[in-house]
Amino acid sequence: MQNWAGHSAIVTGGASGLGAATAAKLAEAGLTVTLFDRNEEKGRAQAAAIGGHFAMVDVSDPASVAAGIELAVERAGVPRVLVNCAGIGGAAKTVSRGAPHDFGLFEKTLRVNLMGSFNCASQVAARMVAEDPVDKDGARGVIVNTASVAAFDGQVGQLAYAASKGGIVSMTLPMARDLADKGIRVCTVAPGLFMTPLLEELPPEVQDSLGAQVPFPSRLGDPEEYAAMVCHITENSMLNGEVIRIDGAIRMAPR
Repeated sequence: MQNWAGHSAIVTGGASGLGAATAAKLAEAGLTVTLFDRNEEKGRAQAAAIGGHFAMVDVSDPASVAAGIELAVERAGVPRVLVNCAGIGGAAKTVSRGAPHDFGLFEKTLRVNLMGSFNCASQVAARMVAEDPVDKDGARGVIVNTASVAAFDGQVGQLAYAASKGGIVSMTLPMARDLADKGIRVCTVAPGLFMTPLLEELPPEVQDSLGAQVPFPSRLGDPEEYAAMVCHITENSMLNGEVIRIDGAIRMAPR
């Protein structure tokens, strides 16, 4: 088991939802966390609440990511843990009312979800490899990406979102293999229906209806359950190159 207490971490999308819960959990484990997000007000508040730092970062922009990493290194040292939670949704069919799927929406979804995860992972990994190992195995760091069950069970209207998350799934093993000889592990978590800011906006009866679709437990997932999985991945040295569904055994229907 690896203990990262006393080291630093970066969590993208850390101002709310899965990212905020993960940042708090990592802080509890003794890491100094820098939150990357575009929501400055929520980001700074969350960072202050966990004794961490905030950087306004657009994960789809390599220069913005580089600046955020530089800030994180200056304040807390080279990160040994990266968790990519930043992402966007959006719904559109391949063809709707005779019109093709908007290319701009498809491109933006891939840029933020897939390319954003790649941007952060590749740039942080380049910092990690220059650091000394922390244990006898030669460990230098851990990268955890966030996919979705939509990568496997994409629903009607989830073309862009499912493609972006499927790309993250496919990226996991080759990235883990690329970084294996450098002591950096890579895993991906694929959450199902979780209580995120998007779902919090829905009426309680709709939330209950969605939760009832989950075989067991028949409810929406708690972001803290996602965060607990991420923390276990960071600590369990043999978890590498794997995509882990955390979904209560749900398999999404077409609609």
